[in-house]
Amino acid sequence: METDGPSADRIVLGDPVPWFSAPLLGDGSFSLQVAAGRWIVLSFLGSPANPRAGEELKALLADAHLFDDDRLVFYGVLTVPPADPAAYLKLSTSAIAFIADYDGAISRHYGAGAMPRTIVLDPMLRAVANIAWDDPQGHARMVRQVLASLPAVDDSAGVPLTAPALIVPRVFDFTLCDFLVSFYEKLGGKDSGFLLDSEGKTATVVDYRIKRRSDLLLAAPQLRDVVRGQIVRRLLPAVDRFFQFQATRMDRYIVACYDSEVGGHFYRHRDNDNAGARHRRFAVSINLNGDFDGCDLIFPEFGRRAYRAPHGGAVVFSCGALHQVTPVTRGRRYAFLAFLYGEADAALRESNNAKLHQGEQRYSGLSDRLFPEADCQSEQQQARSAASYA
Repeated sequence: METDGPSADRIVLGDPVPWFSAPLLGDGSFSLQVAAGRWIVLSFLGSPANPRAGEELKALLADAHLFDDDRLVFYGVLTVPPADPAAYLKLSTSAIAFIADYDGAISRHYGAGAMPRTIVLDPMLRAVANIAWDDPQGHARMVRQVLASLPAVDDSAGVPLTAPALIVPRVFDFTLCDFLVSFYEKLGGKDSGFLLDSEGKTATVVDYRIKRRSDLLLAAPQLRDVVRGQIVRRLLPAVDRFFQFQATRMDRYIVACYDSEVGGHFYRHRDNDNAGARHRRFAVSINLNGDFDGCDLIFPEFGRRAYRAPHGGAVVFSCGALHQVTPVTRGRRYAFLAFLYGEADAALRESNNAKLHQGEQRYSGLSDRLFPEADCQSEQQQARSAASYA
């Protein structure tokens, strides 16, 4: 079990709960921070050998039709391996699963070590209900009342929510967009994996269930300079003004392609959650074309509203934000994708070389500067002046 957050032996209603990762009963794993964006039921059942655990579970799942992968999900937390795992696996669906907490660490962290309980979380992973088995009104009865009262995710705050994403039009001119698309079509891309931590090391893996995209790395110095120049002049002033962040470095120069013929998409994730990616501060997604359907950004913690940059424009958002790219349903979406960060982040990135699996490219700090060293101060001043003038 891995936890991320302040140590606690109880959950306070209204507060964010500690994040954790753990195996699922049967196959797969669970990461609370990726499950955000839905109402989440964490039912700490203790040992399945306790007859009451079965009774409470049966009562909680009596309204199993309420659970839906996109709105309300249920996770039973077990502290002992069940004698008959098949009985639990039979109950499992895309919205119902069981977490293996066999050392009891998660249960203790959530205040359920001494008394089993059910904790309900809102889409931002804050506790809205904490109902113990000894509740005088009846544990399962109270939980079911809470679940019946929950609104749709888009109505979870009582007012419409907007994700903290910045949309900046006209970052790349159409000539550069067309050239990058043609460049990709001429050279083609390679399967784009995603970062995954295993035993404290970060490696790139490919899993089409999570992500289906092809990328082309832009290696030519002249082309990178053109791209860098337009980002420095047209995007950084807005990032400075609206996010109060002065980027000095950029991770990756790639053209990405989401192709409807192969079901291009990227399931919900955060961009800085892995040991080898902690340096990333803001994600940049610049659309190079507009002739496609689907393939929009969604920030599940803020509802189901879709975000799309205009042709040549950028969407910029915190790398800590949970987001997903919906499947492209027609055509191909081409995009330039990068991450912005600063000098302290670059030092962190270099120190995190030790956390990369063998075979992953090590960071040298030689090719990610947004401001060439000789002109660093003057270009930064020009970017700030442009921000003030605009």
